[in-house]
Amino acid sequence: MSVSRFSRQSVQAGFPKQQNIWDGITQPAAMDALSSVLPSGVNSVTFNNLPQTYTNLQVAGSMIGSAGGSLLVAVFNNDTGNNYSWHEVQSTGSGTAAYSSTGIAYARFYGRNVGTSTTYPTSFILDILDYTNTNKNKTTRCLSGMDANGSGEVCLDSAMWASTSAITSVTIKTHDGANFAAGTYISLYGIR
Repeated sequence: MSVSRFSRQSVQAGFPKQQNIWDGITQPAAMDALSSVLPSGVNSVTFNNLPQTYTNLQVAGSMIGSAGGSLLVAVFNNDTGNNYSWHEVQSTGSGTAAYSSTGIAYARFYGRNVGTSTTYPTSFILDILDYTNTNKNKTTRCLSGMDANGSGEVCLDSAMWASTSAITSVTIKTHDGANFAAGTYISLYGIR
């Protein structure tokens, strides 16, 4: 076996050279802030007239509820028919659980304990994938959780809206009608 001595120049010579200059046309992958709200005293937020120029949407937020046990859900294009399904894996300090449902009127994306305290927020990142694609049903994925100073939970959710329509509006709301309290924020981003 022979051993060759490698240098930086000899290793780089085997790879094609890359230009690190922007060509002025190609859009680099990025996310743009589209809207941000601080809802208080209401139970829903709607983002209307969504631009159809992004690949995905992301809704991120932190919610403080006015009542315990609310679920966070999404409705697309004001469709409240039984056209959604979801599943969730949840973990708390005492164990794990899984839940699912089909034929419901919303895309659930955060679980059991949201709003159980007016002190500890629930945070979430909801991705709405391929929202303009008219050849497939729309899907979401969400990572969320809360810490209640010694207790709490983390959830991984996914949902499907059984429609091939492009999403032009997204409503984020509580399942049981409980209001968002002061300190809540919800932001919408477009992902290129």
